[in-house]
Amino acid sequence: MTIYDSLLAFTLAAALLTLTPGLDTALVLRTASVESRAQAFKVALDINAGCFIWGAMVAFGLGALIAVSELAYSILKYCGAAYLCWLGVNMLLSRGGGLTAAAEGETPRAKQSGFIKGLLGNLLNPKMGVFYVSFLPQFIPHGQPLIAWTFGLVAIHVVLGQTWSTVLILATRPLGRFLKRSAVVRWMDRTTGTLFILFAAKLALSKR
Repeated sequence: MTIYDSLLAFTLAAALLTLTPGLDTALVLRTASVESRAQAFKVALDINAGCFIWGAMVAFGLGALIAVSELAYSILKYCGAAYLCWLGVNMLLSRGGGLTAAAEGETPRAKQSGFIKGLLGNLLNPKMGVFYVSFLPQFIPHGQPLIAWTFGLVAIHVVLGQTWSTVLILATRPLGRFLKRSAVVRWMDRTTGTLFILFAAKLALSKR
């Protein structure tokens, strides 16, 4: 496989992965609709920061530990499931304000929660580590530097992810007033919270 073929194949595969609805999509959409676009961009950026951290672990061999060690995988898996369940329960119990205050009354602590939600949600998902360990090496041409190519491929994935997140965030703008109504906010919190709990259960019961 030539360098061009590798980049093209990876870009197509990463694009399909990015467009597949999942936890990240739900989190970005919910944040953009219920809180603010600025907060949603923070969440998207921090999800992508998690991708770079996973990429670094793969490049320096730490990701392989998650792939081969049942104990390491299980610890990370259950921590991630517990965290997702905690997010989901908080959304279900909220009264329309979500996990953080609406844009008019955000506190510094609330602004930091976007970072926590986006980054931890990514890092506590061992599937990401296993995916990167098994997926990235397939697109690195023989004889090419492992570390440089790993970070390069992750960068492509991040650019695609950020672009898609931006599209989702901007798509909520025409419906901004409707999406910020109390009844709609409560419905979105209940729906997203339920999805998070289902993701948590799926993660907890998953196998490598």
